[in-house]
Amino acid sequence: MQRYTKIFEEIHANHPLIHHITNSVTVNDCANITLCIGASPVMAHAHEEVADMTACANALVLNIGTLDAYQVESMHIAAKSAERHDIPIILDPVGAGATSYRTKVAQELIDTYHITIIKGNIGEIGTLAGAEAKVRGVDAAFFSGQPDQVAMQLAEAKDSIVVITGVMDIIGDANRVVLVENGAIEMGIISGTGCMASSLIGSCAAVSSDFLAGATTALCAFGIAGEHAAMHAQGPISFKTHLFDALANLKSDVFFKEGKIQEG
Repeated sequence: MQRYTKIFEEIHANHPLIHHITNSVTVNDCANITLCIGASPVMAHAHEEVADMTACANALVLNIGTLDAYQVESMHIAAKSAERHDIPIILDPVGAGATSYRTKVAQELIDTYHITIIKGNIGEIGTLAGAEAKVRGVDAAFFSGQPDQVAMQLAEAKDSIVVITGVMDIIGDANRVVLVENGAIEMGIISGTGCMASSLIGSCAAVSSDFLAGATTALCAFGIAGEHAAMHAQGPISFKTHLFDALANLKSDVFFKEGKIQEG
């Protein structure tokens, strides 16, 4: 757990800037959860400034949850800038597999740029990996196969870290997977937790070149916060409030003690 705890502490010490081009449903939640872990969010998508803003950032998070042609072009401009400045790119292919447009946009991004971390549910990742999968709306509806193998397959094909979120989070590269068992069922009854997870992954990737460990740290911290929030919540809205508070108040010693990480 020591290396994960170190990444968690590095965020609070360095306050990295995380540039988001994200969806309109959860943009405020993503900004706030980024602040709660100790990083600084910025959300800019205007073509006139997106390259410059990306160049100033320590990580770039792209989320296609409410995509349109203008935003997609912003993502391409930002990704080009991130590659020029060696800034990690995190892609959340929300709803890939649900419509041909979403799938096409996500596929173009991972084919055109070196995406550092690809994070999605099993349906989204299965779709991008070419496995048999079905997505309804933005939720996984069907998947046939072994999630860990699909994660490693896509990771090898794209030279990326691949994250599959779920009851147990899977983080993989071409050679191995790490499992995170922290979390609470209540995290699935409010909107935006997947988007927030991407923001946290970006925050951790901003301070460590060990991107597999960074993604693992983010999901572990988020899962612990979810467990703490569930102990006090009386319903979805109070859970969400407690989730932000729990992450903001999470200390490194508690992270070290309560993290449930299985290394393969």
